[in-house]
Amino acid sequence: MTFPDLGKMKEMMSQAREMQAQMEQKLTSTIVEAESGGGMVSVRMNGKKEVLRLKIEPTALGASTGDIELLEDLIAAAINEAGRRADEAIKSSVSSLMSGLNLPGLE
Repeated sequence: MTFPDLGKMKEMMSQAREMQAQMEQKLTSTIVEAESGGGMVSVRMNGKKEVLRLKIEPTALGASTGDIELLEDLIAAAINEAGRRADEAIKSSVSSLMSGLNLPGLE
């Protein structure tokens, strides 16, 4: 490997680190929301799939065991939907980030 090749390699590594930092920032700043049960349960999540907020409407609470099971299902559904939306948002962000690069095989 010649010295110019090493220079190019260092430049590529620097670009990769910069892209990684940009991606981390995008993951943190991407916020999605989802709800279930007609809005009885809502979830706010970031691109890292960290739940930022879980909101449960008082009408979703009940005293019987069936109501608890329903509430558990609504919470799971809202979290899963928020996760899907986070995946979609990040996939779109990565696509736009990568479109600026001319890397073979990434069309």
